[in-house]
Amino acid sequence: MKVSLITVCYNSAATIRDTLRSALSQRDVDLEYIVVDGGSVDGTIDAIHELERELREYPREGFSFQWISERDEGMYDAINKGIALATGDVVGILNADDVFDGDDALARVTAGFDEHTDAVYADVRFISNFDLERTVRYYSSRAWRPWMLRWGYIPAHPTLYIRREFFAKLGGYKLGYSISADYELIIRYLRKAKLRRKYLPTSLVKMRLGGKSTRDWKSNLVLNREDVRANRENGYFCCLPMMLPKYAFKIWEFILPRLGFRTGDKSATAKKP
Repeated sequence: MKVSLITVCYNSAATIRDTLRSALSQRDVDLEYIVVDGGSVDGTIDAIHELERELREYPREGFSFQWISERDEGMYDAINKGIALATGDVVGILNADDVFDGDDALARVTAGFDEHTDAVYADVRFISNFDLERTVRYYSSRAWRPWMLRWGYIPAHPTLYIRREFFAKLGGYKLGYSISADYELIIRYLRKAKLRRKYLPTSLVKMRLGGKSTRDWKSNLVLNREDVRANRENGYFCCLPMMLPKYAFKIWEFILPRLGFRTGDKSATAKKP
């Protein structure tokens, strides 16, 4: 199985090298890596050139790399460009400030697919911006079910891998959303179209804190309004008060690591040391 992995970036020099190296570190997988840059001017392109030169000098078997840099209409337009370039059996995304949780993360993804699976997803670890090994929040997708989308619950999008054929059948990420196009796509794919899904009990990605959707209260308000809109556009009743209960679970996700609970790379359940 061939995996197409897409990273979109714009002025991401502070973190992009970690992301690029993480993709390159993946083993036991046929990987097509696609980077879509929005016209960076801060050194991001230099980092991409470094990877390109290394691959010319030391080619990696089972690893192909291509990239483009041009203006776009935002993150979701860039992702759609990457999907259009993809040739793999399945497609996933690695954000420009994230890294894989282990050099076998994508091997775990491909092992999760079979003839009865259209999409897989797993867990993520939120990490300190200064210590990539310190977990400050653990986001588990174990209990997630499609009906929960009406209440703002979503499986960890950075761990979602979907068979490429469905992007042509169901459409890509909608550009009318500033934050929640991923949420809308998941409603359309996993609830409305009922793709055959599988949860992988493992952490696949380590995410830095401070993403676009959680930057401040204004971002959270935009996020929730767009989540409501995404449900309604797909025919499911939803309103802002339905978004509130999820925050209790988010608080718990921060508390568990502080209490000394841990989640292993292969398990999505918190266990005491």
